[in-house]
Amino acid sequence: MIDYSSVLSKTVVELKKSGIRKFFDLLNDESMKDVVGLTVGQPDFVTPWHIREAGIESLQKGKTYYTGNAGTPELRQEICNYLARRFQLTYKPAETLVTVGGSEAIDLAIRALIEPGDEVIIPTPCFVCYDPIVRMQGGIPVIVETKFEEKFKLTAEALRAAITPKTKMLVLAYPNNPTGAILTKDELEALAEVLRDTNIVVLSDEIYAELTYGLQHTSIASIDGMWERTILASGFAKAYAMTGWRMGYLAAPEPLLEQMLKIHQYAIMCAPTTSQFAAVEALRNGDEDILTMREEYNRRRRYIYEGLKRIGIDSFEPEGAFYIYPDLRKFGLSSDEFCNRLLYEQRCAIVPGTAFGESGEGFARISYAYSVKHITEALSRIEKFVKSLQKEQ
Repeated sequence: MIDYSSVLSKTVVELKKSGIRKFFDLLNDESMKDVVGLTVGQPDFVTPWHIREAGIESLQKGKTYYTGNAGTPELRQEICNYLARRFQLTYKPAETLVTVGGSEAIDLAIRALIEPGDEVIIPTPCFVCYDPIVRMQGGIPVIVETKFEEKFKLTAEALRAAITPKTKMLVLAYPNNPTGAILTKDELEALAEVLRDTNIVVLSDEIYAELTYGLQHTSIASIDGMWERTILASGFAKAYAMTGWRMGYLAAPEPLLEQMLKIHQYAIMCAPTTSQFAAVEALRNGDEDILTMREEYNRRRRYIYEGLKRIGIDSFEPEGAFYIYPDLRKFGLSSDEFCNRLLYEQRCAIVPGTAFGESGEGFARISYAYSVKHITEALSRIEKFVKSLQKEQ
C-alpha cells in the first residue's frame, strides 16, 4: 500500500479548506432542501441574450479551435477599449491576457512574482484564494486586519506599518468581497503615496468594479505613478452575469505580463474559445446590461440594509459588490455558532465571517445577488432567530 502522507505536498496538506466551500457542502444534503440561502456570490440574472447568442453563433460557425495563448486579438483590443471607456485606463493589447476566470488571473499574478520568503500584504476580510496561493508559492502572507469602525478600508497608516524589506506585493481587492467596502480616489492616493518609492507591486482585484453605488470605481492603476506597478485582475462573471463562462483577464506592463503569459501557456493553453466570442459582445454592447443589473442590486442593497437595521443587526451600508457584512458580536455567539444555529433552527443560510479570515470573527457575509422575494423570506427567518436569541439572554 502506498503511503500517501509521504508523497503529498506538505504545503498543500497544511492548507485549510475553503470556509465558504465547507459551509456550502452542508447545503448539498437532502435534508437541506427547504433552506433559504443568501450564500452564493453569483448573479441571479441569466447572461443577457445578445451575449449568449454571440457564443451560440461562434459554435454554429464551427469556431471550436484553440485561440492564441493570450486570447483572440479582437477580445484583447476590446478589453483595452473597455478599460479606457469605463475607467480611463490606457493599455495596449500586448499588455492584456485573457484567463479562465478572475481566479486564474489572480493565480498567475502571484505565481509570476512571488518566490520563497517574499512577503505579500493581504488586507482582510477578503476573498479566500489570496493567502493559499501565496503559501503554495512559498511566500509569506502578511495579514492586515481592517476594521468595522473604518468600513473595512485599508488605510495608509496600516499599509506603511506592514511593509518590510521583504514585501513584494500588496493585494488590493476593492470593491470588496465580503464586506462591500470601496476605496475612493482620495483613499487610493494616500495608499499610492506610501507605495511610489518602493518596488512593491499591487495586485488589484477589480472583479466588482462595475458594481458600485453612489461613486464610480477608481482603479489604483489610474493614480499617478501606479500604472507601472499595478497588475489589474478582473473578469466578466459579476458585471455581465457570466460566471459559468469562466472569462477573466489581466492588464499589466508588458515585462510583467510576459511572465504571466508563460505560466498560462504551460498550465492552460488558452481560455475557452466560445466564451471569448461571447466576451467580445459583452464588452462592445453590454453597458446597458451593466446599468440594468446594477440598479437592481442597488435596490436589493438598500432593502437588505434597512431590513437588518429593523431587526436590530448592525452593519455599515455597503458601497460596492453585492454583499453586506453584518456585525453579530452583540449576540454573544461566534460566527460559526450564529450561522450554524440560524441554519438548523430557522433553515436560513449565510456565511460565517471567519471564512474570509480570522478578522471575520463576529461577522457574517450575506449576499444580495438574490430576488427581493428570496431576501424577504430570509430576513423573516433571521428576525425569528434573533428574537429567540434575545429570549435566551
